[in-house]
Amino acid sequence: MEKYEHEYKAEQIQVLEGLEAVRKRPGMYIGSVSVRGLHHLVYEIVDNAVDEALAGYCKNIHITIEPGNIICVEDDGRGIPVDKHAKTGLSAAETVYTVLHAGGKFGGDSGYKVSGGLHGVGASVVNALSEWTEVTIERDGGIFQMSFERGKTVKHLERIGDSKRTGTKVRFYADNTIFETLDYEYEVLENRFREMAFLTKGLNIELEDQREEVPRKAQFCFEGGLISFVEYLNKSKEKLHPQPIYIEKDGEFPVEIAIQYTTSYSENIYTFVNNINTVEGGTHLEGFKRSITKVFNDYARAKNILKDKDANLQGDDIREGITAVISVKVKEPQFEGQTKTKLGNSEVAGIVQTIVNEHLANFLEENPNIAKAILEKCISASRAREAARKARELARKKTSLETATLPGKLADCSSKNPEECEVYIVEGDSAGGSAKQGRDRNFQAILPLWGKMLNVEKARADKIYGNDKLNPVILAVGAGIGPDFDITKIRYGKVIIMADADVDGAHIRTLLLTFFFRYMRPLIENGNVYLAQPPLYKFSKKGMEDLYWYEDDMTGAFKILEERGVERDQVSIQRYKGLGEMNPEQLWETTMNPETRILIKVTMDDAISADGTFSLLMGDEVNPRREFIEQNAKFVKNLDI
Repeated sequence: MEKYEHEYKAEQIQVLEGLEAVRKRPGMYIGSVSVRGLHHLVYEIVDNAVDEALAGYCKNIHITIEPGNIICVEDDGRGIPVDKHAKTGLSAAETVYTVLHAGGKFGGDSGYKVSGGLHGVGASVVNALSEWTEVTIERDGGIFQMSFERGKTVKHLERIGDSKRTGTKVRFYADNTIFETLDYEYEVLENRFREMAFLTKGLNIELEDQREEVPRKAQFCFEGGLISFVEYLNKSKEKLHPQPIYIEKDGEFPVEIAIQYTTSYSENIYTFVNNINTVEGGTHLEGFKRSITKVFNDYARAKNILKDKDANLQGDDIREGITAVISVKVKEPQFEGQTKTKLGNSEVAGIVQTIVNEHLANFLEENPNIAKAILEKCISASRAREAARKARELARKKTSLETATLPGKLADCSSKNPEECEVYIVEGDSAGGSAKQGRDRNFQAILPLWGKMLNVEKARADKIYGNDKLNPVILAVGAGIGPDFDITKIRYGKVIIMADADVDGAHIRTLLLTFFFRYMRPLIENGNVYLAQPPLYKFSKKGMEDLYWYEDDMTGAFKILEERGVERDQVSIQRYKGLGEMNPEQLWETTMNPETRILIKVTMDDAISADGTFSLLMGDEVNPRREFIEQNAKFVKNLDI
């Protein structure tokens, strides 16, 4: 990677304000104090190392989760400057870690050409929200070290040795008085760092989890960059063309894009600015969408694939089955909000559009067979869209009267306030009957489903309207589907999937979640979808209150019984094979009573990973699915989780 030739010393560190209020209002800086915010601490430190890679100085980053949930991040970049900062009187390194908005990423004379850490709060916020932090720097021929406790300096930067190497090592232990948990999730970190490696061509990122007896390790380095990223996203999908279309343009606003079409019906476009995942898109996405719509329509007209009488293909038609990753580098990006999820720079839209217009038009001219295959799919999508429109209008006519809008099997609740209402989507008529009898009619609705439902991963929208398994769900939720979905019209604040804790139940849950993910995604994004967790076992003994247990491992249950003075050979153990084995009272007490039940909220923390998993489990490619099951079966503890 070409190095950004610029001084990186104390004078490049600009101070905007102090470190007050971070500990008092951590959510303002890291989003939350849940496990999501905990992971954000790691991302902030790693982002600093990635910025060194973007500048052309860092080749390797090693992240370790040490025993006791201590995080260590090491890089071989230039090392944080150690000379004195003129404004603070402290070393530049200590300034970065103790002063909010102090960093090498502000203004035209900064230490970085582009960077992900626009707000410059990363290091100081991590320091403020950690019980302790230790920073070791190698540069200028020396080894320097400083340490902090809850943001306060306990050891100023001092030289402790000599070194010919350069780099920064940060160890920290998050503050358990601030965070709800200190237990890092290896898979979440693994997904994030894989993504970072895709976006920074040639950067080697290693992750090691030392908390268990046998450490878990992962290493990511992709010389193919975004091409490798798209190939990874499509590994379980059937492709329309073997190699992704690759677009790259350097300049004031470097743009890199990889595109590949598959036979699937979903659209998957991921956008990044300076390696930040802009989950809400922005101007770079707008420019891309406008461009591909224009280029494909122009090509189809020029080659007489679309006749004069034909209407233009719409953007949705052209994006069906597309997987694309868009990465732009902007020196002074304008994001909407602290969380940096939407790019606002107006000039970027035109730049992206111009670059895609030129490169994609040339690609289609040079690869007519690929162009024809993609356009055939686009035209097929256009016909299906029109069929879906007619089916949607027919469905609207059928449900124009309020009395006809709810499915016959739905047992609705008396309350009409969505904030307090919930609907249980229950597998099977038998369990549905028990749920109807056991529920609280004031706020709980029951919708029984029977048999296997449509796998939407293998069907277009026109096949969904009127489907006898999905239509009751659509009508019950009451907010439409796909582009017509309106989160403000949902009838229930909680949509709860309640299925048996077996393979068939897991399949039902996966089919429903795939449907919600593809056609009611705001329902998941808004936190309205839940999984009920029925018990697996009942321990009973005459004169003893029944004990329900929700895990296959019964060790904890036997400990509870022991505390009650009950030996394990004194109790009878019932293994529930399905919801239908519980009577209404038991179903209420274990699975439906808000005071005692266990609900698992379905979240969108990692849409890229979720999309890949749904495609893998529900798509056409058998071998990747078999490999996934073989690799992950050993990690399954409970099919309800």
